[in-house]
Amino acid sequence: MSEPMIPLNIAVLTVSDTRTEDTDKSGRTLVERATEVGHRVVEKRLVADDVYHVRAIVAGWIADPDIQVVLTTGGTGFTGRDSTPEAVSVLLDKEVQGFGERFRQLSGDEIGSSTVQSRALGGLANNSVIFCLPGSTGACRTGWDGILAEQLDSRHKPCNFANLVIPGRGQHG
Repeated sequence: MSEPMIPLNIAVLTVSDTRTEDTDKSGRTLVERATEVGHRVVEKRLVADDVYHVRAIVAGWIADPDIQVVLTTGGTGFTGRDSTPEAVSVLLDKEVQGFGERFRQLSGDEIGSSTVQSRALGGLANNSVIFCLPGSTGACRTGWDGILAEQLDSRHKPCNFANLVIPGRGQHG
């Protein structure tokens, strides 16, 4: 019999100048996907696309020992005030370059060459993993279904990010 999945504590941040809690489909998608498989969404917030406000929220979450995963949606493009990568990248101890690469590969099958405009980002900071996804609901589904569902599952082999943030494990799997 296989071992049970160890649920993780996840915080979700939607970065948008225009969305409200009622219209935030991408944030809601991440919350639904995470809770459907047994993780706990311990906080969900919405913030305007401002590099310092985004950075402050994410910094607070990675300083909280009870939050193991931070998921952001929005602010990863090249238009207007898109600044999530600038807000988050300075907080990272290590960047997970393969996350953005894999996301763009999967996304390319759906949106073609437009995927090159995605600045999806992943990394590790203070025993937390952070993944920054584009703001579309489709991008959040792609990121969760194609990468995060497995990488946040403590049973996934040969390695996963869950075992890096579960206290006492500190290893890939």
